[in-house]
Amino acid sequence: MHVNEKNRTPKKEDLDEGPSKSELKRQMTERQKLAEVLAALSSDALKTIPMDEAIKTAIAETPKIKSFEAIRRHKQYLGKLMRSLDEEELGAIQKRLDAIQGVSKAETAKLHFLENYRDKLIENDEAFTNLIEKFPDMDIQNMRTLIRNARKEKEQNKPPKAYREIFRALKDLGL
Repeated sequence: MHVNEKNRTPKKEDLDEGPSKSELKRQMTERQKLAEVLAALSSDALKTIPMDEAIKTAIAETPKIKSFEAIRRHKQYLGKLMRSLDEEELGAIQKRLDAIQGVSKAETAKLHFLENYRDKLIENDEAFTNLIEKFPDMDIQNMRTLIRNARKEKEQNKPPKAYREIFRALKDLGL
């Protein structure tokens, strides 16, 4: 029996329907989350993001909105604006965002290192000897006094004034 080509129902492979409804919704949600991350940036960091000024303005307005329902609607609006961007623009935005967040992660790691080093200085004198070897030009007497005072503050449960000053001194050394 011969099948008439006009009456044949198209196979699924023959149709190019594009992304499914679920995929479109996932993309919309991802772009909305990206807009939320961008809204959390400082205004200076936001200025460095390569995107349309209208979107930047809408993102910059986000912190001004206080009502829960208004925030929800604004997020939806941001998602709609972000949908107008193509993949290349999104890639450029994500690359710049990664660079900004990488800097803050590196800064956080540095601060944690300084905090740990300060704690080592207070706990034992060997760490202080190592510090003197690395930085022979530092004010050794002042640092020794700060360490001694920090130990006393800790023993007597006093406010950590010297403890904070050690941190500042380590930061100033460029450690």
